[in-house]
Amino acid sequence: MKELVETIAKALVDAPDQVLVTQEENDKGIIVTLKVAESDIGKVIGKQGRVANAIRSVVKAAGIRKGVHVMVDIE
Repeated sequence: MKELVETIAKALVDAPDQVLVTQEENDKGIIVTLKVAESDIGKVIGKQGRVANAIRSVVKAAGIRKGVHVMVDIE
């Protein structure tokens, strides 16, 4: 899941070298945290959160295929 979020984020931002994705597992599933440069936050979130929701939907669908619950947190 980490690689999927990283690939999507790097395609959206102006500074792909500043994209940092971490992944941790707990009893509820996988939590993927995405950090980008401050100037790219708007591109990752999008108008009214549409891009962020699209990223979450894609990752959630990939998680369902693997049988795990995945949450994406954007910082």
